[in-house]
Amino acid sequence: MDPTGAPKGCGSSISSIYYNLCDLTTVWGVVVEAVAAAGGVSSFVLLITLIAFLPFVTDKKRKGTVALQAGILVFTLGLFGLTFAFIVGRYSTSCDARRFLFGVLFSGCLACLAMHGLWLALLERRGRGPRSWMLCLGALGLWLVEVIINTEWLIITVVRRPPGGVTVPDLSCSIANQDFVMALIYVMVLLLAVVLMAIPSLTHKQWRKDGAFILITGLLTVAIWVTWVVMYIHGNGVVGNPSWDDPTLAVAVALNAWVFLILYAIPEVCLLTQEDPDKEQPHDGEHVYPTRSLVCDSILKKPESPLQNVHLENKAFSMDEPPAVPMKPVSPYGAYNGHVRSRVYQPTELALIAKGLSKMDQDAMYLRATQSSLHPGSSGSLPRSATSLPS
Repeated sequence: MDPTGAPKGCGSSISSIYYNLCDLTTVWGVVVEAVAAAGGVSSFVLLITLIAFLPFVTDKKRKGTVALQAGILVFTLGLFGLTFAFIVGRYSTSCDARRFLFGVLFSGCLACLAMHGLWLALLERRGRGPRSWMLCLGALGLWLVEVIINTEWLIITVVRRPPGGVTVPDLSCSIANQDFVMALIYVMVLLLAVVLMAIPSLTHKQWRKDGAFILITGLLTVAIWVTWVVMYIHGNGVVGNPSWDDPTLAVAVALNAWVFLILYAIPEVCLLTQEDPDKEQPHDGEHVYPTRSLVCDSILKKPESPLQNVHLENKAFSMDEPPAVPMKPVSPYGAYNGHVRSRVYQPTELALIAKGLSKMDQDAMYLRATQSSLHPGSSGSLPRSATSLPS
């Protein structure tokens, strides 16, 4: 102790209710404070990481549970902050925060876990689970029940005055340990629901890991709660050191918050980066581009039907034939070479038609003359002007 009365590690200007945060003679306060501070920073960083990973999540089904995971991280961050309320000394504000926030924060975490387990159970049974907004509404409804219970209990116990009108200082801090535990019955029911909801999902191959994380988190939470309830109600009194009530609750809150963080939040964030198993993936031996492979196979593969053989043979013999007229239209300005229009002869359509008809007449006359010369006595059939010669 310092001459001023402050314990070792604390300054003289620090109030006595904060001695547990800096007292080096009672190490539990400093250790739990460090553990809670590290957990609060980890929860905040993990929450930012979860929000940053959200655009890169390819599994649409798993993406629907991101809101529940974010809710658990927020409530876990609140639990690490609540730990400091059990480290500092008892006064009206700290006692009210303990009684109200203990059940509210734990019920928020357990409500999100219960809805995630329900989503896995429905997904395993029906092949698809509820939508994200339905999960959020369900978790919100379960959480609001505990909020209403704690609000009523806090109002009744604080506003109520003992008979005779005698005012009791710090009435919120004079609640018996048994009453504090009895006010958390609804939270225990949620904890039991988390364990039961996680069991059916263990049979589903794809979502077995998620169910295992929820089940392990629920079982360890049950073990922690059984331990601190026994110590808080009976253990500290039997040992004869009731001053360990606050350290018992502080250690239980910090330890349970780390269980939520390590066994559920971190693995679920890691699973978000996995590919969607329902998405079609190319199997071994198949090409990435199936259309191209089918074209190559049809060319290289030996034809099986006789029609294909005939088609190939006809295609081979057709190489001696003149090429067909291309179907692509030719521009009328394709032969333009830059000369002046007046210097280049450009026949019109009528001229081309007349030229074609005259050429056809000449060919017909030539064919008739040739045919008539092949028969004997055909000279008589010639015109007179052709047989008579000038003298």
